[in-house]
Parts: sequence; C-alpha cells; structure tokens
Amino acid sequence: LNPWDVMLCVSGTAIACENALVVAIICYSPALRTPMFVLVGSLATADLLAGLGLILNFVFQYVIRSETVSLLTVGFLVSSFAASVSSLLAITVDRYLSLYNALTYYSERTVLCVHTMLAGAWGVSLCLGLLPVLGWNCLHDRAACSVVRPLTKSNVTLLSASFFLVFLIMLHLYIEICKIVCRHAHQIALQQHFLTASHYVATKKGVSTLAIVLGTFGASWLPFAIYCVVGDPDYPSVYTYATLLPATYNSMINPIIYAYRNQEIQRSMWVLFCGCFQAKVSFRSRSPSDV
Repeated sequence: LNPWDVMLCVSGTAIACENALVVAIICYSPALRTPMFVLVGSLATADLLAGLGLILNFVFQYVIRSETVSLLTVGFLVSSFAASVSSLLAITVDRYLSLYNALTYYSERTVLCVHTMLAGAWGVSLCLGLLPVLGWNCLHDRAACSVVRPLTKSNVTLLSASFFLVFLIMLHLYIEICKIVCRHAHQIALQQHFLTASHYVATKKGVSTLAIVLGTFGASWLPFAIYCVVGDPDYPSVYTYATLLPATYNSMINPIIYAYRNQEIQRSMWVLFCGCFQAKVSFRSRSPSDV
C-alpha cells in the first residue's frame, strides 16, 4: 500500500464523518432552514461527497482496478471539491450581502438568491466533473496527462484558473466586509463619542476570524492549484500527494469553522444527542455574518 493513499483514505474518512454529522443535524432540526444554514448544508454535503470520493478512490485503486472506474471516481472527486469551493464562495457572498443589505436581507429575495447561487454552483461543479468522463482525459494520450492522472494538462489548468478566480473574488469580498465592519465600529464610536472596549474586541475578533477563514482556505488549496499549473507529469508523484493532502484538510476544517462554532448548531447537537435541551446552557442567536 502506498502510505500517501492510506493518508488520503484516512483523511476522507474523517471528512465524511465530520460532515455527515453536520448534514444530519441540519436535516434533523426544522429551525435550521434559514438561507445561511442552507448554504452551510450545501458545503457540508459537498465535503461529505468529497470524503466518500477519497474512500472510493482508495477502494477502487486497490480492489477494483479499472480505468473506467478510476475515471468516474476522479470525475466524482472533481465535482465534489468544486462544489465545496463554490459553496464557500456562496457563503462569502451571503456574508457580504447580510452586512451590505442588512435591512432587506431577511426577505423572500434572499431565499431566491441563495437557491440561485447554489443551483449555479452545483451545476458548474457537475459540468467540471463530467468533462473528464465525457472524453477530456488522457487515457489514450499519455503525453497529454497532467500531474493528476487521468486529467489532461488543459483540464487541470482550467480547474486551477477557476480556483484562482474564486479565491480573488473571496479576497475582494472579505476586504469589503472588513471595511463595512470597521465603518460600523466607527459609526458606533461617533454615536457614543468613543469606541468601547467590547466593540473594539468584537471588531478585532471579526476581522481576525475573516483572516483565519481566508488564510485557511488559501493555505489549503493554493499549493495544489499552483502545482497543477507548473508541475510536470514526469515529476515524482510525491509532489502531487504532498500538495493534494493539505487541500483535503480544508474539507476537514470547514465543519469546525462554519458549523460547529455556530451556537444554533450546538443547540441542535444537544437535542440530537441528549434527547432534551438543558435550559441552563445559554445560547445566543447569531446573524448570517457570524456563520
């Protein structure tokens, strides 16, 4: 057994377990039907599928050796990870809109906007996953292979370019969110003639959280995206594994950042696992921008 394949399988198992719990909690709790939790559920579903894809890839690689099955598995993984990245972008857009249009956010228009974003995200992700299955692969032309077989160089270049575009959009939106947060803090300071310690701490914490979210996303995916562009299929496969494994960690960290930190989901976990809600544990309802 290739130890890198084993680590990817272990990573996939952890990803599947973490995100399956999030999906179960959102489906189990009728209160978690708001647009922001629909987005979190979409992210968890995409990461759950990605984890299952890593497990299936390991099984089919060592149990059922078939180029066709391998191609289907790779296409499934491409769709799942693309849906995960697209869901992250949708969450970022939702965060921005919840702050920029705070007065009109809670409306039917928001629900329609969220469903439209998700339909587009999953539609594009499915198309990207179908490309290698429909013939954009290097099974019959080894010279066209990329560092991720059986994907072609042009295919991974398209995927990498799409990721860079998503990353730049998220970076721009998070910068705008930071500006809005700081502007709100400044307005509060003008109204109260000074910025209280609690407002300063909250503002600093909010900006730090945004930096952590974007930094985690970039640190996980950028090395793999860059290597897909500059790498050569003749390079040792250890380079591909060494950049791909951290990318999978993003799907492992997503539930912690976007789900388990949310107090509504924490409350649902109490209900799901304890069968009753302990009233002595206090929870605060959070806004979409806190997710």
